[in-house]
Amino acid sequence: MEKIIKTIAEELNIKTSQVESTIKLIDEGNTIPFIARYRKEVTGGLSDEVLRTFGERLNYLRNLETRKEEVIKSIDEQGKLTDEILQGVAIAKTLAEVEDIYRPYKQKKKTRATVAKAKGLEPLAEIIINQKETKSILEIAKEYINIDSLSEEDKKNKDKVVETVEDAIQGALDIIAENISDNAKYRKEIKRLCYREGLIQTKAKDEEAKSNYEMYYDYSEAIKYIPSHRILAINRGEKEEFLKVKIEKPQDKILLYMEKDIIKGETQFTQILKDTILDSFERLIEPSIDREIRSDLTEKAEDKAIKVFGQNAKQLLLGAPIKGKTVMGFDPAYRTGCKIAVIDETGKVLDYTTVYPTEPQNDVEGAKKELLKLIEKDKVDMIAIGNGTASRESEMFVSDMIKEAKREVHYIIVSEAGASVYSASKLATEEYPDINVSIRGAISIARRLQDPLAELVKIDPKAIGVGQYQHDVNQKTLAESLTGVVEDSVNKVGVDVNTATPSLLSYVSGINSTIAKNIVKYRDENGKLKERKELLKVPKLGKVAYQQCAGFLRIIDGKNALEITAVHPESYEATENLLKSLGFNKEDLKEKQKLEEIKQKLKNVNVEKKAKDLEIGEMTLTDIISELSKPGRDPREDMPKPILRSDVLKLEDLKEGMILTGTVRNVIDFGAFVDIGVKYDGLVHISEMSEKFIKNPSDLVAVGDIVKVKVIKIDMERKKVALSMKGI
Repeated sequence: MEKIIKTIAEELNIKTSQVESTIKLIDEGNTIPFIARYRKEVTGGLSDEVLRTFGERLNYLRNLETRKEEVIKSIDEQGKLTDEILQGVAIAKTLAEVEDIYRPYKQKKKTRATVAKAKGLEPLAEIIINQKETKSILEIAKEYINIDSLSEEDKKNKDKVVETVEDAIQGALDIIAENISDNAKYRKEIKRLCYREGLIQTKAKDEEAKSNYEMYYDYSEAIKYIPSHRILAINRGEKEEFLKVKIEKPQDKILLYMEKDIIKGETQFTQILKDTILDSFERLIEPSIDREIRSDLTEKAEDKAIKVFGQNAKQLLLGAPIKGKTVMGFDPAYRTGCKIAVIDETGKVLDYTTVYPTEPQNDVEGAKKELLKLIEKDKVDMIAIGNGTASRESEMFVSDMIKEAKREVHYIIVSEAGASVYSASKLATEEYPDINVSIRGAISIARRLQDPLAELVKIDPKAIGVGQYQHDVNQKTLAESLTGVVEDSVNKVGVDVNTATPSLLSYVSGINSTIAKNIVKYRDENGKLKERKELLKVPKLGKVAYQQCAGFLRIIDGKNALEITAVHPESYEATENLLKSLGFNKEDLKEKQKLEEIKQKLKNVNVEKKAKDLEIGEMTLTDIISELSKPGRDPREDMPKPILRSDVLKLEDLKEGMILTGTVRNVIDFGAFVDIGVKYDGLVHISEMSEKFIKNPSDLVAVGDIVKVKVIKIDMERKKVALSMKGI
């Protein structure tokens, strides 16, 4: 365990005491959001992102230690354990290194070497590898011919017969080739040379074939420099059978390295050993090293892609909500018509219909008349248009229509990724049993504008559609990572326990889907919860779950004014004592005038001294002060607000040099896609993001950011727009 603690401390650049305390908290069953928010003193203030990485590394390192123990036990049982093996296993940092050490001692399937060993040719292999014997190899090998000593039955079995001198020598060389291949030291050095000097080479399977992979039809790049998005693109091209992929290695260096270690001067064995080293490399080492390097590169690329996807998803989930507005959801389509749903500021469905302003019906006038009537009747403030098929035609129709509306209406383009998945889901059927599947998509689009987080948690995180190659990566790892991202987002914002859906509640720290349903059922049967401790009456929600979830659940207009904040019940007493020391009580938080006075006094609190007086940690006190200064405030209010539009821009309207304002829709390894209000998102390549060198686009922008961009190139044929953020 000491070793694990030391490794994590070094990797995350934190103290060993922090690591020890955090492991204890994780092992006690505390969730990451709870540890990040309410155990800052114990962890030294580690963030949720660091704690997620911490948890992953802890899991990996524990599995590594378990595997090391299994390997040592297995080698020991074979009576082959040495100090050298023990030391090699002890210093191994990855599972791959441990497996390389274990390779010679693994139970093997039938190989050329195992057959040769069964024929009794190991002593001959020893003589050849030791290179001391001066007697002719042909003379020595004669002693291993066994055809005359075998029974008639055994003679029929090729795996037992050594018929000639050549058979004996070949069998011995097969044993040597496998031993060379199984040598952990050689494999480690070969991999090191490949990573340092190797190239990934790709060729077209058919040079005439049109595909997205044409840049890779004759391509080569150093392994040490190739970025993760190119690895995943090459993998996909290979899978779709457009590309052939090869790893070009420094073969001469590799062979020379092994020859130097194995060959002891010029003897009768020199040439056959050189040939055997080549055979071992080409037949046994190279194919498995290729697999390992490709697998390792893929794993690293997938980790990077999952991380980027997680960052993008978090930004999308934490998008600024638009509160207090009546929204018309507009789900565009052609033949089947545009689905319309109007929802009020609480998310309740007021009206829904289908209109046909697009091809083939083109009933622009009929659609305009119907929607203007709904805008007036339901007092619509905003229209949320889904960004899928027929989106831009619908946008042009909406921008014309709202000019004729009697009230001020703006529209916004909303990502509709996953809306159709949600519409047909069991959850949507439970929410809207009497509403047609096609209309549910329009409701989801409208609600995404009002509260992105509450709506997006209903959708499989993979379907949110902000990432790169999310369908190519390890789906289990992706699902785990994204679940963590959603949990962190939900718990950062907090959840109104009296209005939240089971989907939203199930992401709250300590609450699983069964408890989430039980909370809703309890609410339905007993009315709104008046205080947090009432949660303990919910079936299956015990003291442990209560401790984990209480601080993240909000009760608006409840008995206790602290319960619209993230102050945890375990800190109520300290919080009330803090207020009392300032001359107030918790009820004063509800009065606007008193709240202003409290805010002013909190600014002058000496945190170090007050924490000692109240017998709580300084970090906890800082958080309490922050919560009391803005009770009930939504942290998403700091996020960039969506761009409201009232007029449409076509690709044909764009001119090079134009400066536009856009919304970052996706951040990938090589840049960011920005919605500038035309049908196609423009790409800001990483080289056009800043005058300074930047390694990762996510260091500069995030999904949802509002940015100023300049149009630098328009490709009308391919419908592509290149943008720049430099010097604006």
